[in-house]
Amino acid sequence: MFPEASDAPVGHKSLEKLQPKTQEEMFAEFRRKVRDSEMLSASMEKILHSVQFSGRLSVVVHNGRVLKSGYEEGYFTRRKDQRLVP
Repeated sequence: MFPEASDAPVGHKSLEKLQPKTQEEMFAEFRRKVRDSEMLSASMEKILHSVQFSGRLSVVVHNGRVLKSGYEEGYFTRRKDQRLVP
């Protein structure tokens, strides 16, 4: 289903083979993007805004690949924009 490490292009380095400092820098960039709400592409944010979506998006990732994604509407009330889930 998913390509094995041996299927990687020639010259491609897997995350495990990178130097620890590089892994730390990459993880720090990942954390920064999560913290700064930069998880979605600009085109996806534009679509969400155009349909006035209010809800929860979820993504399940395994070994750097998206396995499953979904959404849940009604996460916020429309009257007060308060969270329904504590």
